[in-house]
Amino acid sequence: MTDCIFCKIVKKEIPSYKIYEDENFLAFLDIFPKTEGHCLVIPKKHVQWVWDYPELGKYFETVAKIARKFREISGEPIIRSVIWGWEVPHAHIHLLPGKTDNLNGQQLSGDELEMIRKRFAVEL
Repeated sequence: MTDCIFCKIVKKEIPSYKIYEDENFLAFLDIFPKTEGHCLVIPKKHVQWVWDYPELGKYFETVAKIARKFREISGEPIIRSVIWGWEVPHAHIHLLPGKTDNLNGQQLSGDELEMIRKRFAVEL
């Protein structure tokens, strides 16, 4: 899909604050985060709906690994996961450390996002 913003992020046509990447998935910070570390986990292959991803188990295994790592990094026992799915027509799962929104979806500066990216970068 040529107009998909997430496909453009995968192809590095649009910059992102990447925290995880493997051959099938990419996780990057939300630029309007609700919590520190709020990220989106997407398949690199364009699929509109999470439920239509052909290897759903692998997708959720990756999301779970990132969420567990976020527990270690943030010290938060709760990592919320949300599938809204309609804002961008590309499968994505939000991960939000903590049980409350402390950033309220305000756009952060590049420097602020880079500091958070460094803290939450995940190697699995």
